[in-house]
Amino acid sequence: MSQPLIDLIHISKSYDGDLILDDLNLSVKENSFVTLLGPSGCGKTTTLRIIGGFETPDTGNVIFNGEDITTLPPNKRQLNTVFQKYALFPHMNIAENIAFGLKIKGKSKSYIDDKIRYALKLVNLQGFENRSVDSLSGGQQQRIAIARAIVNEPKLLLLDEPLGALDLKLRQDMQYELIRLKNELGITFIYVTHDQEEALTMSDTIVVMNQGYIQQMGTPEQIYNEPENAFVADFIGESNIVEGTMIQDELVEIFGARFACVDKGFGTNTPVDVVIRPEDIDLVKPENGTLEGVVTHLIFKGVHYEMEVTTPNGYEWLVHSTDMFPVGQHVGIHVDPFDIQIMNKPASEDEEAVGVNE
Repeated sequence: MSQPLIDLIHISKSYDGDLILDDLNLSVKENSFVTLLGPSGCGKTTTLRIIGGFETPDTGNVIFNGEDITTLPPNKRQLNTVFQKYALFPHMNIAENIAFGLKIKGKSKSYIDDKIRYALKLVNLQGFENRSVDSLSGGQQQRIAIARAIVNEPKLLLLDEPLGALDLKLRQDMQYELIRLKNELGITFIYVTHDQEEALTMSDTIVVMNQGYIQQMGTPEQIYNEPENAFVADFIGESNIVEGTMIQDELVEIFGARFACVDKGFGTNTPVDVVIRPEDIDLVKPENGTLEGVVTHLIFKGVHYEMEVTTPNGYEWLVHSTDMFPVGQHVGIHVDPFDIQIMNKPASEDEEAVGVNE
């Protein structure tokens, strides 16, 4: 098995006594698209800056291609960073901006000219060499920032919320552009965002972070369909997270009703948390449901209807369906066994924050 391109080993980092990263361990394989995802203050940008060499960890090591680079300055690392604020030089034209790193390295004029043409073609901005930075839109400036990074042929490209300043349509276009670039160039991408949809769309691996800990790491499908704790389930997409009791293997009780599930190994009569995605709830005739309720809210969302169904105990179930059930209708709630996700209840708030990295 090939060694990881990046290994973060027991990384901790504090600012003014405030612990940002706590004993973080992370491996990134070559040619992967890894997204660090989490709310503001979770430590994702600090992790990126430590990989880039802009911050030094208090403890731990950064291993790049088998070599310890923990104390190596950014310009000596085989990587480039693209920030949300594109950091283009306004007094230089596009070609000069792209060539900046190559000139510092002492590359020849013909080499630099070839690289500029190649990079502009890759980001679909051929012929923009002599344009000024101010004449470009936000999306075009972002492409130039990426072009400037890739001409240096980094093994690793770090992207810190690079699409955050763009409008929705442009952001979606750039997501596809970044996926295409990664596939064409064979560069490893580590991408920071707090946008769950962006992470699910672009990554082959998502690292969900909270309070300086990795909560879960896996494919987008694993993170969405098999969240390991309530934080991940709540942060990625919408979820119904309810308290339940694991009666025995493959049988869970929710609000007094017993649902078949596929989970095992939780013991008998064990308190658990249960995650059911809104799109996994089927609304049926009351007598055909495991639970009964009344539709109390209805919104048309284009692709589906979003409904709230209130059960007798007062819990409001969020339901997404292409079938419409009007407010006031009495319905049954049915969920297929493999759409029910069982999780251990955290014993304390600290354990809840630590998640699976404990």
